[in-house]
Amino acid sequence: MQPEVIAFFHPQSNTFSYLVGDRDTGGAAVIDPALDFDPAGGQADATPAQALVDEVARRGWQVEWLLETHAHADHVSAAQWLKRQWPQARLGVGAGIVQVQRAFAPRYRMPANFRADGSQFDRLFGDGEEFRIGALAAQVIAVPGHTGDSIAYLIGDALFPGDSLFMPDSGTARCDFPGGDAAQLFHSIQRLYALPDDTTVFVCHDYGPAGRAVSHTTSIGQQRRANIHVRDGVGEAEFVERRQSRDATLPEPKLIGPAIKANIQGGRYQDLLPL
Repeated sequence: MQPEVIAFFHPQSNTFSYLVGDRDTGGAAVIDPALDFDPAGGQADATPAQALVDEVARRGWQVEWLLETHAHADHVSAAQWLKRQWPQARLGVGAGIVQVQRAFAPRYRMPANFRADGSQFDRLFGDGEEFRIGALAAQVIAVPGHTGDSIAYLIGDALFPGDSLFMPDSGTARCDFPGGDAAQLFHSIQRLYALPDDTTVFVCHDYGPAGRAVSHTTSIGQQRRANIHVRDGVGEAEFVERRQSRDATLPEPKLIGPAIKANIQGGRYQDLLPL
């Protein structure tokens, strides 16, 4: 069975969020939802998340899962806001979130009562775990490298790799955050490249390089042939050198402070609109 996938673009962070549904049962999941956030005023705007709520209502679907591919550093997750709209939905993330919490909690001075044990989430997914969205079979693939908690979701023939793979002309995500590792990302991507060439890849970010229109879908075959950072014929050492050289030029994401503080708590942050 194949899912129906609807993409929602968040211009503030160039993030794609996805609504993934089972046409037969109406069961659905939301992947990587985002809020607008004003760092100057410390306020959030739920307009992007409301668009998801409106589309679910229009289709008459039942959201069963809110799925994060990792704790994002460039936008504040809408997961907690959406849990208020859909109390039945379970919030899932990779089991590596525990290590990410431990790495970032001292850096961002988390409250004394903050628990670095993943308990802010309903489900911590391990590599290879399977679950269902309606009657759709979903599988978790651990893809550490960008972050230690990065996972991809394979739902039917649709792959949601998070930040591990961008569009082919954009390459891959940075690996210079705490817990990031370019060599590890190389091997994670090889796991994804072992999937069938016609697997559809739904990327998490796109920046429209060279002025092209923003896009969100490619395929494993296209990635293997044309990804500018890691494609057939590019070995680990070449990729690591390319990735580390690129990372050395990148500034921190503008929202990294509030985003990390919120997202390692499943989207909770004391200065956001009431959650």
